[in-house]
Amino acid sequence: MGDFSSVWVMAGLLVLVILVILITFARMLRKVGPHEALVIYGIRGPRTVTNGGTIILPMLEQCRELSLELMSFDVAPQQSLYTNQGVAVTVEAVAQLKVKSDPVSIRTAAEQFLTKRPEQREGLIRLVMEGHLRGIIGQLTVEQIVKEPEMVGDRMRSTCAADMSKMGLDVVSFTLKEVRDKNEYITNMGRPDIARIKRDAEVAAAEADRDIAIKRAESQRASAVAKAQADQERVAAETASLAKQAEAERDLDIKKASYLEMTKKAQATADKAYEIETNVMQQKVVEESVRVQQIEREAQVKVQDAEINRREKELIATVLKQAEIERQRIETLANAERQRLMSEAEGRASAIRAQGEAEAEIIFKKGEAEAKAMNIKAEAFQEYNQAAVIDKLISSLPEVVRALAEPLGKVDKVTIVSTGNGDAAGAYKLTGDITKIAAQVPALFEALSGMQVSDLLSKVRMIGDKAPKPEPPQAPVVKKS
Repeated sequence: MGDFSSVWVMAGLLVLVILVILITFARMLRKVGPHEALVIYGIRGPRTVTNGGTIILPMLEQCRELSLELMSFDVAPQQSLYTNQGVAVTVEAVAQLKVKSDPVSIRTAAEQFLTKRPEQREGLIRLVMEGHLRGIIGQLTVEQIVKEPEMVGDRMRSTCAADMSKMGLDVVSFTLKEVRDKNEYITNMGRPDIARIKRDAEVAAAEADRDIAIKRAESQRASAVAKAQADQERVAAETASLAKQAEAERDLDIKKASYLEMTKKAQATADKAYEIETNVMQQKVVEESVRVQQIEREAQVKVQDAEINRREKELIATVLKQAEIERQRIETLANAERQRLMSEAEGRASAIRAQGEAEAEIIFKKGEAEAKAMNIKAEAFQEYNQAAVIDKLISSLPEVVRALAEPLGKVDKVTIVSTGNGDAAGAYKLTGDITKIAAQVPALFEALSGMQVSDLLSKVRMIGDKAPKPEPPQAPVVKKS
């Protein structure tokens, strides 16, 4: 009995656990219809669910519903709006908006309106739309606002689209309900049209009376014209009847003359046909005779053609065969002459090529000898660096002296004024200056080389003895082809 009770207790506990799990799962499962969106925020980050359901983790996540239904409210600024003409008008409109269905727009709308009441949300939206409506009314005239309300609605939707999109909203429609003004501008705006309509009605009535009178006159005129036309037709009918009688008599006379003429033509045709037939028979006899002669001439022509073919073949056998043999002989001689000329040309080309190779070998050997001499000179300058510099300086001394004396060489005439001071006057002064200029050259050399002229002269012989003697270049060998 105790075991049976424990089984029932366990079964009850199991059912209770299952019920608890189902209740917990039911509380964790949140579903939304197509008219609202579920905004979830918590440990798994923000996300949105539309037209479906999701699991909400208790104590870790929370959710709020955001309505996606259409919002309709009045847009009626309390202050007057001024048009492009400066006319103050009062405008009442109805706007329909809704939250867009994409996740980004739902999140944006949730950021803006999730914690606000519907009237607070509509108040914010109304302020934005009233501001845009004021700007659009200021760009239009009263006539455009009254006569083209759809244009105002289109402008409002396009203008508000960007701001509404930043709030996650979409402007479904915008409709003007009423446009009023305190100065009766709109009332007076229709008076010119009313006056014009009255005027057009009076003009239309006058034109109708005029058209009736015209129609009556036209009817009377048409009746008189019809009567006169009937008289003319009667006279014309009588005239036509008499003319037809005359035409009938004329046609009878013409037919009689025509029958007589046809009879005479038939007789003449018969007589002429007999003569023609006789001439045709005679012509056939002549044609037959001519045909016989033509056949005889054709036979003679065939005989002559056979004779011509025979003589042509005879000429080909005797004359043309010999001409063909002579042509072949000439062609053979021409081919032999061409081969001979080609052989001679190739021989001359080989000789020219061999001569060119020999000249190139000579030029190469000469260049090689010059290069060796330059290398030896370079090695000598490298070994005796100071000696080479001194050599260049010594060889350049005459040029230095010549450059110093060059200004005096360009003097065309020298006038000497002597003051009677002994050796320091007259021509002695001029030659003395030249001697002093020449005496400065060794000092210039010592300043450039850094050594005394006496030391230089003692080393010149040593440099000459140590310098290697270049080998004389060998004569180039000419290759014979």
